[in-house]
Amino acid sequence: MQFSIYSKSSRQKAWLLSALAIALLASCGKAPVQNQTPATEIKKAAEKPAPAQAEAQTGKVVVYQMFTRLFGNSNNTNQPWGTIEQNGVGKFNDINEAALKGIKELGASYVWYTGILHHAVIRDYSAYGISHDDPDVVKGRAGSPYAVKDYYSVNPDLAVDPAKRLEEFQSLINRTHAQGLKVIIDIVPNHVARHYQSLHKPEGIEDFGANDDTSVEYKRDNNFYYVVGQPFQVPEPQHGYQPLGGEAHPLADGKFEENPAKWTGNGSRLAQPDFNDWYETVKVNYGVKPDGSYDFDSLPADYATKSVQQHAAFWQGKDVPNSWLKFRDITFYWLDKGVDGFRFDMAEMVPVEFWSFLNSSIKTKNPNAFLLAEVYNPALYRDYIRLGKMDYLYDKVEMYDSLKLVMQGTGSTDAIASVQQGMADIEHHMLHFLENHDEQRIAAPEFAGDANKAKPAMVVSALISSSPTMLYFGQEVGEAGALDSGFGDPSRTTIFDYAGVPAHQNWLNDGKYDGGKLTDEQKQLREFYKKLMTLSATEAVFNGAYQELHTVNKTTKGYTDKTYAFARFNDKTKAIVASNFAATATSFALTLPADLLQQWQLSGSDIELKDMLSERKASLKVAGDQASVQIDLAPLESVVLKF
Repeated sequence: MQFSIYSKSSRQKAWLLSALAIALLASCGKAPVQNQTPATEIKKAAEKPAPAQAEAQTGKVVVYQMFTRLFGNSNNTNQPWGTIEQNGVGKFNDINEAALKGIKELGASYVWYTGILHHAVIRDYSAYGISHDDPDVVKGRAGSPYAVKDYYSVNPDLAVDPAKRLEEFQSLINRTHAQGLKVIIDIVPNHVARHYQSLHKPEGIEDFGANDDTSVEYKRDNNFYYVVGQPFQVPEPQHGYQPLGGEAHPLADGKFEENPAKWTGNGSRLAQPDFNDWYETVKVNYGVKPDGSYDFDSLPADYATKSVQQHAAFWQGKDVPNSWLKFRDITFYWLDKGVDGFRFDMAEMVPVEFWSFLNSSIKTKNPNAFLLAEVYNPALYRDYIRLGKMDYLYDKVEMYDSLKLVMQGTGSTDAIASVQQGMADIEHHMLHFLENHDEQRIAAPEFAGDANKAKPAMVVSALISSSPTMLYFGQEVGEAGALDSGFGDPSRTTIFDYAGVPAHQNWLNDGKYDGGKLTDEQKQLREFYKKLMTLSATEAVFNGAYQELHTVNKTTKGYTDKTYAFARFNDKTKAIVASNFAATATSFALTLPADLLQQWQLSGSDIELKDMLSERKASLKVAGDQASVQIDLAPLESVVLKF
């Protein structure tokens, strides 16, 4: 999720907030609620095959992140704070077979449909029984997808017929599966919209907060925390901000009825949060007391080495907080509809024991479920993987941040070798990306100003480890995120307002999804992404062993701190990858270390290499325990030499 209107990618600071939130948030009061997962389900799960991502596969997992409301929108008006009528909106039905085939040809195995769940939005859907949302506690006109209003429904904006929005999303799931792609959606456990109201909850399910005792700050089975005796007050606006850009609205009066006030999503305990707080959301209580102590069983340390089934057995029959059960029921609901996995927002702000409970429950129901978490504190990575049973975490603070500095010309490729070495024990679990909905677009002047500067970084990011790689829609055609859409900063594609995404719309081509309006440069960029990501997704060697070639070549003539080289290999195939991050050409004789030659059992003859990106050839000169290959790289060029 994005933090506030004026933050410039504050994600690297998020772990500070999470440390506060985990230390913020546990007494009793209601009758205990038991975890009722049947023991027979746990036994059956133990007999099921391991998750798909752990199976032997040809290549690596590729996730394509789509911001759903923007993806199919052909309207290019782009009026700041514009309405649907002015700026348009993409629909589920816009994501047709041609669109999905275009995603598939980028090597994708999963589509992360971002912004699916019904979140607070400034639009009149009262004809469908949906209550109005207040602009004073909604960011943007279209609303943040991380202020979920109904976990059992989808955003009515995305449906041709809002009354049939769930059916239209189900059809999209089916279309996606028909193209050999799997579906990921967001789950946001840390917080919900200030005005949560589920119209589609199944029988027996109660809304968050429906049974809370609001006379106390905390009870274990309350879903929220309360500022007892004080009503909520809308934050004082900053920088001249006005809801809806100043447009008159009957609810835009600087007031929002909530008494007593609830703690705000980022952990603020003030009845009037700051404007830069996540004031549109409220913090969910997981049984962490206000003094930071836990009101639930802790996991023994040795559970870091135990299986998902053993984690499920640990929680079997245990008394757990009500919010734990609510989110288990939510994930089960979407699994039953065919969703294949989840991206968990701000996972580190929720105790790791909850993740052990939830993820072992999910894997009991669907062993192949794909579980990706947003975690920014490197000190927590191993706990959330091993104790929390996450499949994958964002590799933001380490790999992304290092590559960003190199792309911007202020960092050295030395950092890449260091990061990869430090992640060696968990590298498979650290999902790589260069763009997502929170980060600046690479082509934005505030970032690198040129989408081509992503090319060497993308080669390194996609091929250096066995982890999944994620692409953000529009990245493959150089979207610059330059629009002032209303709420939020230009340089990031809006997640708060209705907009058309210019470079992406050139590929969209009025719904044809054929790239008919792409410039020559955009076509070349998309072809690069197609070739690279297909390579990553289909070549088994990139699931093999890794050895950096950077350190041994640092003194080689022509090899600089804007160059990075490494090897990937398995029993059948060897590959040498070299990338030039500089705006000037470079040429060098890349040396292979003697220990690598021993592993590869090379001696005494030259070997022909083929570049999998350009089809050109090179020769590996082998003489005794020494070997080198001449590499000539144009500006921002990479080679992937295979033999």
